[in-house]
Amino acid sequence: MEGTRDGGDEGRSGVSEARHFLVVSHTGRRDSLEATSEVCRQLSAAGAIPVIADEQWDDLHEFDPHMNGNARRLEAEVSIAEIELVIVLGGDGTILRAAEMVRGHTAPLLGVNLGHVGFLAESERDDLGYTVTRALARDYEVEERMALAVRVKQGMDVVWESWALNEVTVEKAERERLLEVVIEVDRRPLSSFGCDGVVVSTPTGSTAYAFSAGGPVVWPAVEAMLLVPLSAHALFARPLVVGPDSSLAIEVLDRTNASGVLWCDGRRMHDLPPGARVIVRRSETPVRLARLHEAPFTDRLVNKFRLPVAGWRGPGTRD
Repeated sequence: MEGTRDGGDEGRSGVSEARHFLVVSHTGRRDSLEATSEVCRQLSAAGAIPVIADEQWDDLHEFDPHMNGNARRLEAEVSIAEIELVIVLGGDGTILRAAEMVRGHTAPLLGVNLGHVGFLAESERDDLGYTVTRALARDYEVEERMALAVRVKQGMDVVWESWALNEVTVEKAERERLLEVVIEVDRRPLSSFGCDGVVVSTPTGSTAYAFSAGGPVVWPAVEAMLLVPLSAHALFARPLVVGPDSSLAIEVLDRTNASGVLWCDGRRMHDLPPGARVIVRRSETPVRLARLHEAPFTDRLVNKFRLPVAGWRGPGTRD
């Protein structure tokens, strides 16, 4: 974990430099529009510059015509490289979209949950003003989360490349057909079977799609990759956990001439014809999340899933 409590924002000349905060939200919801307007006004009042993505600009202006007075458009007026922090208002899907927008740049993501579970978010709607105050004071730490690099090969040619924070999913393209695949770990075959698909997940994604498919919950500090088959028709098709330096591959077999489809975080898609090969490794570029709290991940699990802990007496003196 990397601390970012670094004091003031003045350059060597003593002149304050402009501070740009990208605000990303789900503009199709009124509560999100209200939260965005509130954040932009608080940033502007503090002398900072809110930055809005071009595709959200019109919706926000229609909701609050006065809000855009001090705001700037991303790319048209402010580059991603100038962004200090990304304030994300919404659920995990909105955070994944924001991560895609700033991929390859240093600005961390600070999530405010407006959705349901919101595992990636750091605070809730009721704490919005406090969250922005902490952001302006640079009173947060940055946690780097492992991401996945994925490439698709057809024969000897690489035909598509992407990345994922949560998971890479190979799924059947046709509802009535099983997808026939063979699984490879570290360039060695492990098993082949028919299935609805296969999920390759990071520890961050272990509480997302992989969790729903019966995979293990992995603490974010653990560096590993998960492979979880989806409804596999096989005796040995168990969830696997491999080291961060391993490579996982999924080959789409042509036994039934069934095609597949590849999804990265449910956002980026590529069709997989029979014979396609999907290789997943650890990405060299992590995703940076801003953290306000140092609560253990156990507490996050209990709070997000509302797990029953009644009767717990705490650690004894011998623990």
